[in-house]
Amino acid sequence: MKATLEYLLEGNSLNQSQAFEVMKGIGNGKYSKAHITAFITHYWYKPVSTNELGGFRNALLELAVPLEMDTTHAIDLCGTGGDGKNTFNISTLTAVIVAGAGYKVAKHGNYGVTSISGSSNVLEALGYQFSSKSDVLSNQLETCNLTFIHAPLFHPALKEVGGIRRSLGIKTFFNMLGPLVNPSQPKYQMVGVYDLHIARQYQYLFQQSDKQYAIIHNLDGYDEITLTDNARVISNTFDGILSPTELMHSGKIVPSDIFGGKTVEDAAAIFNSILKGNGSKAQNGVVLANAALAIKTITNNELEVCFKEAQEALLSGKAYTNFNNLING
Repeated sequence: MKATLEYLLEGNSLNQSQAFEVMKGIGNGKYSKAHITAFITHYWYKPVSTNELGGFRNALLELAVPLEMDTTHAIDLCGTGGDGKNTFNISTLTAVIVAGAGYKVAKHGNYGVTSISGSSNVLEALGYQFSSKSDVLSNQLETCNLTFIHAPLFHPALKEVGGIRRSLGIKTFFNMLGPLVNPSQPKYQMVGVYDLHIARQYQYLFQQSDKQYAIIHNLDGYDEITLTDNARVISNTFDGILSPTELMHSGKIVPSDIFGGKTVEDAAAIFNSILKGNGSKAQNGVVLANAALAIKTITNNELEVCFKEAQEALLSGKAYTNFNNLING
């Protein structure tokens, strides 16, 4: 690692093969915590290149615990996090609503590092039992259209990195990797990013695959559609700006409308309130806008049609019932 750090500090970037080997070395415990911390912090000052990102991703997928599950019709809705905005768990609720509308969702997620409540925190608080067993997760996907893939169970090689990330307490390039290393590799993916540069890197990597994708960046810095400003959306068929009016036929909302609370318990209470149909107009609007775009990513139907599907799943209680079946199954 010392030679790699010296190479990077001279202003060089790693090619994909070099990045692959370094990440494998981290995963296999070859380097000290001090060297790993230095490696991570280097990328605060110099953005990760697309080749480096691709190499890191390939290494983590190779090191991951195998997951044998048919996800050819499933979508992942994992964002990067790292926007520092402390919203409620938008992508997790979106996953539940999309599943309630009848589409398969294999959501990758983790505990919060830069936020109070990541997807795994809120799911755990709501009673979901994480599993690494392919048959368990496959059965959930088949019977409830929904399963949650808890990253630490599938990326044990990064346990030490997790401790370093929590100690640092700020976003690192590992935020960028999370959405890329779902071990089930679903056919469809909607991912939110906190930076437009990252959106372009994701686009390049997704174009090298056969994924149907949508990459989202709210222009005021959120890694999800939040209706607080216009959103940049990049997909297989579209690259442009969508306004809150286009997404919801309503004006902008304010950040306080989508505050996520101060504790995991707060986050779980907000999650349940929205899912039970008691969310505010702003909370419902944000979740439904994201769910509509996710459904569009799968079906390529008009956004208005997709929105109505998502709205019916939420307001009819189908999403709530389906999620409780998953929890109690």
